[in-house]
This record gives sequence, structure tokens and C-alpha cells, in this order.
Amino acid sequence: MLALGGLLDLDAPAPPPADVAARVRARLESPDEAPGEASSEAPDESPDEAPDETPGEAPDEVSGGAPVRRHRPAGRPTRPGWSRRTRWKVVTAVVLAIVAVTAATPQGRAAVARILRFAGIELQVGETTPPPVTTTAPLPGERTVPPSDLGGRAKFPVRTITALGPPEKTTVADAGRVVSMFWPGGIRLDQFDGGVSPFFFKKLGPPGPEYVQVGGRQAWWVPGEHPLGYLWREDGSVLPLRQAEPTLIWQRDTVGFRLEGAGSRERAIELAESLR
Repeated sequence: MLALGGLLDLDAPAPPPADVAARVRARLESPDEAPGEASSEAPDESPDEAPDETPGEAPDEVSGGAPVRRHRPAGRPTRPGWSRRTRWKVVTAVVLAIVAVTAATPQGRAAVARILRFAGIELQVGETTPPPVTTTAPLPGERTVPPSDLGGRAKFPVRTITALGPPEKTTVADAGRVVSMFWPGGIRLDQFDGGVSPFFFKKLGPPGPEYVQVGGRQAWWVPGEHPLGYLWREDGSVLPLRQAEPTLIWQRDTVGFRLEGAGSRERAIELAESLR
């Protein structure tokens, strides 16, 4: 999922999928309301839903010749227009979405508390600091090209940070899907198509990413060093790249950006806003 809509925020690691499924099954088999129980709100008038009544049911209690309506317990209101079937369809869909994320890998179930997918990057936020990556690896098919050749090799419009001047090195990777620019002092800008499935992943511990803005657009600042890797789209396997420095990530149109090595958050935002 893209941008902030891809955020799934769990307060703690989810239980194993089997436990979740068992709880959902037990809940589904327990009726939401007793037979004959009436609601004080408007009934569901959907044509495909019949009233929730049981033939042969004993009448309501009578007091003084007038029927007494039994009320739903507090805290369990019925939404007008929402049948029991509709409500459980929604609950089931939400549970399946949670299971799909937490059951992706055993490591994910054990260590990942939150997953944020934004601008073509998956941030895996755990409760503890992940072990550092001690090796380095290039991006798939990465090779150095002259800046003048970037336009014909990249699969998206290429921009540069004007506040830094011309980069001292430029590369293209993964058949034109990623363009990287390098400046003195270890500053690196990666840009890629952020409108598709995540390209990069970052493993983070506390305190986690900070929400910021770049030119009025949402962005995230990753304050500490962290493992950085690349996701293969063919089979979903991962390629560890290196231990990355604090990084700013943001998106412009459908292109994602990650700026690494700027030092402070304020300096990174300043440089990012000079992107042209």
C-alpha cells in the first residue's frame, strides 16, 4: 500500500494467526443478540435481510396489559442500516488483513510492532533495536552513468538537489527503476517509482520514524542508523544492502525519495525542498 494509507499500527506484536482465527471463529458462533431481543433504533430495511425473529418464541413480559420492550445492554448499540451479517463481514475482513500482515514471516510475527509503507519504502518498526548490517552490497544491476544519460535510462522524471550543486557520481539500478546521486560528505539521494510495491525496506527500533513535512507534503524522518535492504518483486525475497545513516523519505507525484547523510533533520528538509 502506498503513502500513509499503508500504515498498520499495532500496539504490540500480534498473536499467531491460529489464535486469531480461533477467537474469530468462537465469536462468530456466539450470537450478537438473544432471540427476540429488540432494538430501540431503526431496523435494517435492506431487502435481502429478514427480521431477526424466532418462530414459536415466548412473548415479551407483560406489565399491566402492555408489553414491555426489553432493551439492549448498554455499550452494544446497533447501527441503523447495518445488519448482523454486514457487521461480521466487516469484522472478518479486518481480522484477515491483520493476519495477512503479521503472518507474512515468523520473524515479522515475533519482532514487528508496526509496518509503515510510504513512497515505495517499507518501514518495519520493532520493539528493540535490530542488529546492524555489517556488510555492504550494491543495488541490483547498479552501474555508474553520466548525468546526461539519466533521462534516457530512468523510468520516471529525474530531479536533483539544487542546493548541493551537480552530484559527483550518478548511478542507475534495477533496469532504470532506481536512480542514485552522490555528493561529497556521504550525502546520497535515491529516487524511484513510489507508485508501485515497496522497493526498499528499513528495520527500525525505538524511537521510530518522525512525521515531518517537505514543501507541505508529508514525509518521514528516520533519526538513527538502521539496516537498509531491497525487496525483490519477483518472489518477495530481500537483499540486505548496508547500515544506513539517518534518512529523510518523502514522495512527489509518483516518485519516492530517500535522502541519506544530510546530518540533522532540519538540514535534510532544507535540502529536500531544493529538489528541482
